[in-house]
Amino acid sequence: MRIKVESASIVEMKSDLLVVNLFEGVKKPGGAAAAVDKALEGQLSRMLVSREFCGKSGEVSIVHTLGKLPADKVALVGLGEQKEFGLDSARKAAAAAVNAARKLKVKRMASIVHGAGAGGLSVKDAAQATVEGSILGQYEFEGYKKEAGDEGRGTIDEMVVVEKDKAKIKNIQEGAAIGEVLANAQNRARDLVSAPANKATPTYLAHYAAKMAKEVGLECEVLDPKKEKMEAIWAVAKGSKEPAKVVVLRTKGQRPKAKGTRQKARGPIALIGKGVTFDAGGISLKPSKKLWEMKTDMAGAAAVIEAMRALAELGVKKSVMAVIPLTENMPDGGALKPGDVVSSLAGITTEIISTDAEGRLILADAITYAKKEGAATLVDCATLTGGCVTALGDVASGLLANDDKLADGIQKAAASSGERLWRLPLFEEYKEYLKSSIADQKNCTEGRGASPSIGAIFLAKFVGETPWAHIDIAGTAYLSRGRGYLSEGATGVPLRTLVEFLRA
Repeated sequence: MRIKVESASIVEMKSDLLVVNLFEGVKKPGGAAAAVDKALEGQLSRMLVSREFCGKSGEVSIVHTLGKLPADKVALVGLGEQKEFGLDSARKAAAAAVNAARKLKVKRMASIVHGAGAGGLSVKDAAQATVEGSILGQYEFEGYKKEAGDEGRGTIDEMVVVEKDKAKIKNIQEGAAIGEVLANAQNRARDLVSAPANKATPTYLAHYAAKMAKEVGLECEVLDPKKEKMEAIWAVAKGSKEPAKVVVLRTKGQRPKAKGTRQKARGPIALIGKGVTFDAGGISLKPSKKLWEMKTDMAGAAAVIEAMRALAELGVKKSVMAVIPLTENMPDGGALKPGDVVSSLAGITTEIISTDAEGRLILADAITYAKKEGAATLVDCATLTGGCVTALGDVASGLLANDDKLADGIQKAAASSGERLWRLPLFEEYKEYLKSSIADQKNCTEGRGASPSIGAIFLAKFVGETPWAHIDIAGTAYLSRGRGYLSEGATGVPLRTLVEFLRA
């Protein structure tokens, strides 16, 4: 969907569908809706009086203009209660309008910015949210069907964001451009997560990341974990016929050029994304029910790859690197076994209690590599623990961190992006759970208690004193039922949170 911004009167805009909005409980239309109501000879006002339209969040009513406006139809969208309105409300309203437009098979729609000025929202932020909700709301994984698409729903070619006040156009253009980059990046991440594991292999994702890096001007290396002595990653990978890869992406100019030397990055922020492209559990085999969903165990990697693209396209000047370990976790005759002891790039040894706690192993080597490359701050995201799903469901991701300032910054970014986070503890006592008599630590416990915290405690040993945050997206990476502007399936979280954090 193309996004355009135009300065025009809403009642003069020609389109297949014109979108205006109202808050819940208003007695008569205001703003752009008032202009439309006047042109339609009070039709919107009558709908309010009759309670045909109430303004509830996500509510949409379609009005035929019958030639009274250049637009063929008007979509009246509810914003919910004004006192509760925020950026996510704008996204939901935009997505509701887009879904209504698709049912009508609209090709060109025009919309005002949803909620600018309400609740203190700037017009720039509101424009960004409006575009994000529109693009995210139209998303549909095309897959590999011979006959692609839903015959009952069309595809919108163009959305025009309309504003009469020329003084606001620059801010709207800037906000819309940011929203377009972020939403398109998130939708590409959703495509990667939704792809089957026989297509989105470690090799495929490594090629995808390298191609993306070339397109947007990032540096890219693809490493062989065995050659790099990343023994923890290799321990997980050796049960699969698919070769493991480690993708390293960097913003340009992190390292001074010097022939024949491998120089460290100068204090970048490192994003690390778990990339298990299929997780059978290894020898600790998972139950067969919904095992197909384990193709999504690379959601953290997908989010980080596309976050790096978005950072490049937005021109973010911060020094950022990404380390993305990619492997399958399979149960063949050479696979890692419960009871084994494996080393790591850091030299820390791990007693394997369950081969299904593999994500923390590959993250450990990725964290160590980022530190060796000079990373000053670490942020990892991973579908790490079923316990996080038990604790938070699919509504919020778990956040664990050793640095309050870093955690606060990420939570602020999450509040802006609408990707909810809930901070969980890293109590010292949890270290006792991972004590081993034959290695530096176990990879997990045999019990189920506090598993999100214990998974993070395992990683903390490799992090050391470096400021670090861990985002557990096990529950939020894939939705069994659509919600708001996110349809059923892959969500792409926490891409927008990561980018908003790094833009701040």
